[in-house]
Amino acid sequence: MTRLDVNGIGLNVQVEGEGPAVLLVHGYPDSHTCWRYQVAALNAAGYRTIAPDLRGYGDSDKPAGLEAYEPRLFVGDLLAVLDTLGVERAHVVGHDWGSALAQFLAVFAPERVASLTCLSVGHPAALAAAGWRQREKSWYMLLFQFAGVAERWLSQNDFRNAREMLEGHPDAEEVVARMRDPEALTAGLAIYRTGVPPESLVAPPSEPPALRAPTLGVWSSRDRFLTEESMTGTAAHVSGSWRYERVDGAGHWLQLEASDRVNELLLTHLARHPV
Repeated sequence: MTRLDVNGIGLNVQVEGEGPAVLLVHGYPDSHTCWRYQVAALNAAGYRTIAPDLRGYGDSDKPAGLEAYEPRLFVGDLLAVLDTLGVERAHVVGHDWGSALAQFLAVFAPERVASLTCLSVGHPAALAAAGWRQREKSWYMLLFQFAGVAERWLSQNDFRNAREMLEGHPDAEEVVARMRDPEALTAGLAIYRTGVPPESLVAPPSEPPALRAPTLGVWSSRDRFLTEESMTGTAAHVSGSWRYERVDGAGHWLQLEASDRVNELLLTHLARHPV
């Protein structure tokens, strides 16, 4: 593991392999370890993988205060990681919140992104426009807005509610172990409190920026939090090439549950859009 000091905080970053760079961005409530199967496959195929623990997660610093978790700061961290490692352009892969951050990176620094892969979470406007079924699945996003309330709800009865949300996660016990640290529990929720204002759950943003990078969207049929429409609707917000793939039989953490299929799709996408 590598420790990088960027933007005034320390980030834990796993850097492995040689070749074109692939930036792997995890979501809530994970760490870089959720990419272990992709790291192995990418390294074997001749790619260099860069998998950070985002600020507030894993072994990276957890600064105090919501102002430290604005989405733009996460994007700034990702750019700083690339700069520090001397990477001019990278393939960018994100899951869950990491998919949203990967998209923000592709919008605001398109010259740094050779290709984009979005796992589970599509374009924010597609998510907001996906209808009432998606809003029902997103109920927890509103709960997570309430500081203290959400922490108590997740942790009560030995994290029973957290365990229910993590059903199907291969690393659920490891995730719960990290949540036992109150600082980590609150830091992990911060991005919901800064990046998902309640009004965004019912109305798409006005004139949302289009994704210019070649984009692959992947959704899994047993995802309990996201509808297929929230991913397929992303096509309307991509000005570059767009490809959609459905993975049947896997839940939300598809990169762990269906790693062989995800690796196959990812390697094909990257090969079509070399750095």
